[in-house]
Amino acid sequence: MTTTTFETERAYGARRTIGQAIPYILLCLSVLPILLGYAWIIIATFSYRTEGLKPVDAQGNFGGFTLQNWSFLNDPAVWNAALNSFLIAVSMVIGVGFVSSLTGYALSRMNFRGRKGFLGTTMILHAFKPEMLLIAIFQVLLFIGGLPLLGDWIGFNTVGGVALVMITLELPLGVWLMKGFFDNLSWDMERAALIDGASRFRVWWEIIIPQIKPGLAALAIFTFITGWNAYLVPFTFTIGAKAANLPVLLNQFSGDTSLASWNAVAALGMFQLIPIIIFFIFTQEMLLNIYSGGSKGGT
Repeated sequence: MTTTTFETERAYGARRTIGQAIPYILLCLSVLPILLGYAWIIIATFSYRTEGLKPVDAQGNFGGFTLQNWSFLNDPAVWNAALNSFLIAVSMVIGVGFVSSLTGYALSRMNFRGRKGFLGTTMILHAFKPEMLLIAIFQVLLFIGGLPLLGDWIGFNTVGGVALVMITLELPLGVWLMKGFFDNLSWDMERAALIDGASRFRVWWEIIIPQIKPGLAALAIFTFITGWNAYLVPFTFTIGAKAANLPVLLNQFSGDTSLASWNAVAALGMFQLIPIIIFFIFTQEMLLNIYSGGSKGGT
């Protein structure tokens, strides 16, 4: 090999390496602001105050590390709000997942009168912003609240009422998402089970659902995060601390009528973020398998 040929191949290899590195460099630059934001939150939660990313004490010297920002863990109101957030999020995962999977299966596999109109109406409902429906939802919750027994659980100023509203608002997206997963499944196993005499519900539960576990995991993550971080609906339809969730309590920590300790607010925000991270860790394997072949089935 001549010197000229060696230098040419070396230059080509260098250009190819640079070309392969450019996407990674751009990706790192795009996520850098997000990483810096998370770095600030972690530093701020364990420091007296911060100057940028630098933790400082009361005199402005480097240091000032403290656990005082986490003193809210001794407040029963915080744990009550965390429980309310958890109940809303879990109710959304169960309610939206169950109803969306049933509805999506029916829309994907059955040809019934009004099917196209129902699909179009569902898409229109998804286009409505919650702000447009607040007064109507308020009237409905007040009516439900006046009903015996039922009103104590899903009426106005109840966790159940907030969860019911959140489930209703999230259903259009869930139905369309589940329908897309059902459309990509093969009919072979389903037809064989129906020919053997299995009911539609049994086919849905024992054959179809195991094949769309990645889709259910994706929907569960979306709905859990939406329910856990919900602010507008809980803030509008709850009074006081009885049914308040963590975002509403976090807003009270940074109210306009008093000086806010932003490091304490950051600590509460980190506390709110922990369950989402845990939930994602337990569902990421199914979520990352979301593009596995539907005919082979999910596990």
